[in-house]
Amino acid sequence: MLSKSVGRVSRDSLRISSIDQPGGWHSEPGRVPSVGETVLCVEGQAEVVGVLGKTSDGSRLLQLRMDDRTSPFFASSSNVLVQTGAAAP
Repeated sequence: MLSKSVGRVSRDSLRISSIDQPGGWHSEPGRVPSVGETVLCVEGQAEVVGVLGKTSDGSRLLQLRMDDRTSPFFASSSNVLVQTGAAAP
C-alpha cells in the first residue's frame, strides 16, 4: 500500500524522460554515466558518485549527490539524462 504522500504523485512525473529540458540534456539508453559525471534527474543536476548493480529493467543503479543535500540518493541510469557531448565511459 502506498503512503498518502506517494499516492498523490503520478508515476509519469517521476520519469525524467517526461520532463522537457533544454540545454543539450537527452536520454541515451544503454549508456551508463561514469563516476564524476553530471546527470540530470527529477531532482535536478547531480554528480554520479557510484555505479552499482543492475535494476529490474537491466539498467545500472546510480548513487548520486547534489550540492544542496547532505546524503547521497539513488536513481536508475535509465531514468537520468546526460548532456550532449559528455564523454562516454
